Amino acid sequence: MHPLSGIRVIDLSTVVFGPLASQVLADYGAEVIKIEAPGGDSTRHTGPATEAGMAAIFLGSNRSKKSVLLDLKQAEGRAQLQALLANADVFMHSMRPQKLAALGIAPEQLRAKFPRLVYASLHGFAEGGPYAGRPAYDDVIQGMSGTVGLVQEQTGEARYLPTIAADKTCAQVAAHAILAALVQRGRTGEGCAVEIPMFETMVAFNLVEHLYGAHFDPPAGPVGYSRVTTPWRRPWRTTDGHVCLMPYTNLHWQRFFDHVGAPELASDPRFVDMTQRTRHIGELLETAGAFVARDSTAYWLDACARMEIPAAPVQTLAQLLDDPQLAALGFFETLEDPAMGRMRFPASPIRFDGQRAPVRMPPRLGEHTQECLAAAGWPGAASSKENGDKTACPITSATGPASP
Repeated sequence: MHPLSGIRVIDLSTVVFGPLASQVLADYGAEVIKIEAPGGDSTRHTGPATEAGMAAIFLGSNRSKKSVLLDLKQAEGRAQLQALLANADVFMHSMRPQKLAALGIAPEQLRAKFPRLVYASLHGFAEGGPYAGRPAYDDVIQGMSGTVGLVQEQTGEARYLPTIAADKTCAQVAAHAILAALVQRGRTGEGCAVEIPMFETMVAFNLVEHLYGAHFDPPAGPVGYSRVTTPWRRPWRTTDGHVCLMPYTNLHWQRFFDHVGAPELASDPRFVDMTQRTRHIGELLETAGAFVARDSTAYWLDACARMEIPAAPVQTLAQLLDDPQLAALGFFETLEDPAMGRMRFPASPIRFDGQRAPVRMPPRLGEHTQECLAAAGWPGAASSKENGDKTACPITSATGPASP
C-alpha cells in the first residue's frame, strides 16, 4: 500500500510543469489519468524515440500514468471529462484562465458540481496581477524571475540555466501544494482551489537567500547573496581536472589552511569568521583556489575525507548512469516493453518504510481511454477485457514486478 493509493488525479496539463507534478503523485501511489487531445502532449514528439509518440521528454515526466484521449472541442469530449471528474479527487490543468469557462472546467463551475474536488491551476502568473493570463514557458520564467540575472551577475553573460529549472521546481511545489489541499480536505470534507503560478514560485525560490539585505527596512545591504553570486564560486581547478571542495565552518577553514601550510590565513581579519568570509568571499575563494591548483583531484578528495571537509568530483550526466551510490540503491529501473524493448527510468528518490513505488511505463496515447470511460460509467465504453485488450499493453519489469 502506497501513501496515495485510492487517490484519483485527472491531469489536463501538458509539457513538463504539470506532468512532472502529477508524476510525483503517481510515484506516491495515486492513479493519474492523463487527458490528452488528439495528437497528444507535444512532448510525445520531443527527443529521440523508437516508437512514434513515445519520445524521451515525454518518458521523463509521464511514468506510471494512464492516458485518455478526449477531444474537448467536441461536446461529447467535454461530457466525457465531466464523467471522469465525478469520481476524481484532484483535477489539475495548465491552461490559461480565460479558456476554462467555455470548456466547463473553470474553478467555480467544477467546485460547485464536485465540492470534494481539489482543483489545481498551474499558471504562468497568478490571477489578479497585470501579468495574469499571459502564456509562459521555462525560458520566459527564468528570465522574469531573476534566474537569468543571477547567471549574468556571476558570469557576465545573460544565459538560461542548462536545465528546465522553472518547470521542474514549480512541479515539485505543485505536488506538495496538492498534497496539502488533500490533507485539508481530510479534515473538512471539502476540496479547495489551489493556484500554483510559475513566476511567483520562482521569485520566492530565488529570494530564499537573495532577498538578503532587502529583508530590512531600510535595506541593510543589497539584494543578492554574494557568496553565491561571486564569479569565484565554481569548481576549483586541480592539476588534472576540477574538484567541488567546500570548507564552510571555522574549523573547516582552519584545517584547510593548516593543510596547505598557511595557518595564519585562518586568523586573517578577512577570513576569521562567517561574517568576514562572506564579506570577502571573492578574495577567500581566489586565495584557496590557488592552493587547490597545486595538486590532483584524487589528492584533494583524499585530503578532504581526512579533514572531514565536504568535497566531490565533477560528474557528467553520463557518469551518473554508473554512479556507485545510485547503483547500490537500484535507482535506475529497467523495464521490458513489448514494442520498444529495454527501457531505463530513474526511480522516485522517495521511500516510505524503505520502499518506493515501482516504475510503470508511460502510456501510449489514448491507451486507457475505453478502460477509464467504462469505469466512469460512460455508455458504450468497453473495458480492456471486453474490447479484447486492444489498447492494453502489458509491461514487465526486469528489475522487479511493476504494480498493476
